[in-house]
Amino acid sequence: MPDNSHDFFRDPKDSPGIDFEIHKKGEGETVASAAFDPHRPVFLGQVRNDTTARREVTSMAGQNRFSGRRIVVVEDSRTQAEYLCHLLELEGARVMAAATGEEALAAIRNNPPDIVLTDIVMPGMDGYALCHAIKADPQTAGIPVILVTQLYDPSDVLKGLVAGAENFIVKPYDPEQVHTRISSALDARNRPDPDGKRETFEYILDGQSYSITFSRSRILDILLSTYEFAIKKNTELQEAHEHMTALNEELMAAVEDLQLANRNLSTENAERGRVERALANANRKLNLMTSVTRHDINNQILSLHGYIELAGMEIHDAKVLEYIGKAKTAAQTIQRQIAFTKQYEDIGVRAPRWQDLATVIDPLRQALSAESIELVTRNLQYEVYADQLFSRVFENLADNSIRHGKHVQRITISAERSLDGGLLIMYEDDGAGVDEAEKTKIFEKGFGRNTGLGLFLSREILEFTGISIRENGVPGKGALFEITVPPEEVRKAGSQ
Repeated sequence: MPDNSHDFFRDPKDSPGIDFEIHKKGEGETVASAAFDPHRPVFLGQVRNDTTARREVTSMAGQNRFSGRRIVVVEDSRTQAEYLCHLLELEGARVMAAATGEEALAAIRNNPPDIVLTDIVMPGMDGYALCHAIKADPQTAGIPVILVTQLYDPSDVLKGLVAGAENFIVKPYDPEQVHTRISSALDARNRPDPDGKRETFEYILDGQSYSITFSRSRILDILLSTYEFAIKKNTELQEAHEHMTALNEELMAAVEDLQLANRNLSTENAERGRVERALANANRKLNLMTSVTRHDINNQILSLHGYIELAGMEIHDAKVLEYIGKAKTAAQTIQRQIAFTKQYEDIGVRAPRWQDLATVIDPLRQALSAESIELVTRNLQYEVYADQLFSRVFENLADNSIRHGKHVQRITISAERSLDGGLLIMYEDDGAGVDEAEKTKIFEKGFGRNTGLGLFLSREILEFTGISIRENGVPGKGALFEITVPPEEVRKAGSQ
């Protein structure tokens, strides 16, 4: 009659002091409690084995197949040992756990269990050696031994038969496999062997001889168990194959949809290419016409200048001379505007590109130096995606400082990241600044005392890629132009 102790056999150095309780699901009632002494190799706790505790354990597991059975689990992996012990305890078993074959053998000889479950690959004495030692000792030879293994090779089965193992539990295992194997081995222990005396026979596999001492019924049990496992794995493989087939069909359908989308995209790209070529051709013709027209207008303006000069030489009436002077000024303004349009005839025609900010601004240094203006730059290690006339923006800002800043001595251009990941470029001078009433007007077409187009076209150049500009300086203390670049149009220099 087994006693009521619940023994865990563990290696003290691998098992520090443990206190644990088992609780009924959904309630806080304690079913069992125990404490492990790390200085002794035996689990010292006592499990309540009264009627109440038994009812609670049965309620948790739903079955009580191994009630009162003493089972030794030999496993060097703490996690796997705990899991296996937990499965058995839920079925009412009292479990001893050992981390090595040597410890398990000593515990088995001291207090023989009903059955042993042992891992094969362990330090020191492995599972085969432990099984052989159990079967070789007359006092423990009748204890069923089940090997827990990966079962990668037929030789694993033969080695188990040679060692005298009753059966195998194949990793990764599920609870039902564990319960079935243990129940079968315990039942077989109580049944008489129909073959009577066991005889030893030799079996050769891959040139290796194996001496097996087992009855035919036991060998058949192992083969059927192995076959059952193979059938299960084959079923799982078939289900996985069917699942993969279904996924493959879905993938093929998705590929067909993608191919159709690619064909549609190719058609759209081809159409877009035709439109772009037509637009480019129209732009070339428009630029050619503009160039011819500008050339003809320039010729007419030169003639106009000549006639105005001749008229001024022949006429002495002060009032008429005043009108002639105004006509001359108007002709000069037209000439400047025509020259200005020549500089910007390619605005928006060529595709935008990534431009290094420091490289764009650096050419201003020499031009400003000629005007005795110092250029200071800070934190310009960025690239901006902008129209290819991006550099003209800074040329116009510098020209604006020279023409209207009134004795500007220093221009500072700096950049800093904004909170949304974009970039703020700041252009500052120490001149007269911009009056509050003119801060928005200066970007309007025709506003200003020169052509009235510089800042207007600068804004247009920037807006091609979503960049904005505003004047935010303090009148009398200098101009401050803030250029805001969206996050997707800026990157660190050299990042690509």
